[in-house]
Amino acid sequence: MRGAMMPLREHFMGKTAILGIVLIVLGIAGLLFSHFSYTETKPILKAGPIQVNSQEEHTISIPTIGSIVLLLAGAGLVIAGRRSA
Repeated sequence: MRGAMMPLREHFMGKTAILGIVLIVLGIAGLLFSHFSYTETKPILKAGPIQVNSQEEHTISIPTIGSIVLLLAGAGLVIAGRRSA
């Protein structure tokens, strides 16, 4: 019975380590790119064939503390996944 449970446990720990690596990558990306911008086009007026559009630029800031938390959580998951495997 115990032998049947081992592959499931190893499979779970592999996923934990992969999730940790993904969190580390996201944390590093958050530190490198502290903000990003995108432009949204909205229609203002539609009158037959005439259309007037407005463009709005939006900036999203990524908090540094959030990136650090992702890095630490990812490192913890990688360490936990290696110790249990």
